[in-house]
Amino acid sequence: MMNVPFVDFSQQHKIVKEEVDRGLKEVFEKGSFILGPQVKSFEENFAKYCESKYGIGVNSGTDALYLALGALHVGPGDEVILPSFTFIATALCVSYTGAKPVFVDVEDETYNMDSKKLEAAITKKTKVIMPVHLYGQAGNIEEICAIAKKHGITVVEDAAQAHGARYQGKRIGSLGKVSCFSFYPTKGLGGFGDGGMIVTSDDDVNTLARMLRDYGRTGRYDHKIKGFNSRLDTVQAVVLDAKLKYLDEWNAMRNKMGVYYCELLKNVDGVIAPKMKEGRTHTFQTFAVRILKNRDQVVDKLKEKGVSALIHYPIPIHLQEAYKDAGYKRGDLPVSERISDEILSLPMFPHITKEQVEYVCESLKEVVKKI
Repeated sequence: MMNVPFVDFSQQHKIVKEEVDRGLKEVFEKGSFILGPQVKSFEENFAKYCESKYGIGVNSGTDALYLALGALHVGPGDEVILPSFTFIATALCVSYTGAKPVFVDVEDETYNMDSKKLEAAITKKTKVIMPVHLYGQAGNIEEICAIAKKHGITVVEDAAQAHGARYQGKRIGSLGKVSCFSFYPTKGLGGFGDGGMIVTSDDDVNTLARMLRDYGRTGRYDHKIKGFNSRLDTVQAVVLDAKLKYLDEWNAMRNKMGVYYCELLKNVDGVIAPKMKEGRTHTFQTFAVRILKNRDQVVDKLKEKGVSALIHYPIPIHLQEAYKDAGYKRGDLPVSERISDEILSLPMFPHITKEQVEYVCESLKEVVKKI
């Protein structure tokens, strides 16, 4: 029996260890732990990588979304449209502002926001549309932006899982007015703790977001607005900047193994492999298949075979108890509900081997056939 972990970043750490150690030593010696020069350097490098003008480092992906909405003056009385099949942070950041999250269904093949169902959700109160590039595949951002422009609505990309993905050749992070990234350790570009980034080419958003993340100030004790304490640690900036140099290479490795997974799982009864849309790239931050019967039992049986598998996400947000006051019921978003009952995430990380992928697929086929 082979043991295949869900993620294993030990090889990544070996590659960047020397540069990270050198950078951390400098931070420790100079004591520049908060908004040190390494933060500014990483912000500039990541913004350039995303083909955008500005990067504003914050303490999490959730705060990136929340402060981005704040910089767009989203608040009580406003509505923000987002998919229900995603991590709850996407909705929570809307709730934090006092605005109302409005949920729409997702595409059956990509699990991203269904642009065909978007327009029906727009009202006079809609201020922002927030598509999520789920699992690392670029969403249908061109159609979403066209609909938003038609109605005078701003697009904020939740790109927490899509570092380096492209849509029609353009980098995710450059297509909406604002894009938000997470640097949680398991992300394509992950730190040694929490972290996030707001990316934009809009001067006003940049200015206001920088103030919001640092107590609303323009000088040490000159507070222009009511801000927050949400700054990217210098330590995390050192780690992330070292890793950024390898991101495209690691994404290519993920993609190669993602394609191999799909080949091995093609035409397997009871299993639906991911579909990649033409003109988009998939970074496979998560490799998620759908199990048509007894998904939870499949997870348990895989673990018995040494294969670590997880479920992202078993309950769509509109059916979460935390959002029962939103007034949705089962059946309102059927695609999201069906996918949440079937989705299963298999091991995926840049240095996963062909042998590991083959063992996972052989195990999955065997389990699905027996259950």
